[in-house]
Amino acid sequence: MTLPVSLPSRARYSERMKFAIHADGGSRGNPGPAGSGAVIRNEGGEIVLTVSQFLGERTNNYAEYEAVILAFHALQKLVPEAARSSTEVTVKMDSELVVKQVNKEYKVKHPVLKEQFARLGDAIRSFGVVTFTHVPRAQNSDADALANDAMDRGS
Repeated sequence: MTLPVSLPSRARYSERMKFAIHADGGSRGNPGPAGSGAVIRNEGGEIVLTVSQFLGERTNNYAEYEAVILAFHALQKLVPEAARSSTEVTVKMDSELVVKQVNKEYKVKHPVLKEQFARLGDAIRSFGVVTFTHVPRAQNSDADALANDAMDRGS
């Protein structure tokens, strides 16, 4: 599967790194045509990667998880394997459900979301410190725009 990723050609990192991922997913109808988007910034706040993918007919919660999974898969292409264990990643999402499930405040009950939860665990496993933070929708507008662009492309 090819990820629609924007990757700066000169962006390669090797020392201790910090990244922030803003991720969002949505569906028009629930389920309905769905899309995921993510913006990855380095510690200087510069955008180093973006991800935007149409997901077909999915639920909003599926799309929220998929946005983070796609972002981590893209980040794996940027960060050399040897440097991942010392890489810190902060994930910021407006999905309270995903944040609270990942932080083990809520249980994951739905079978499809259990699969997404496991896939996310696999995607983040190689990175050092990963934290998930809930942010207001207004602070996640870049990722929201990418998710909406993906839905527009697929509709």
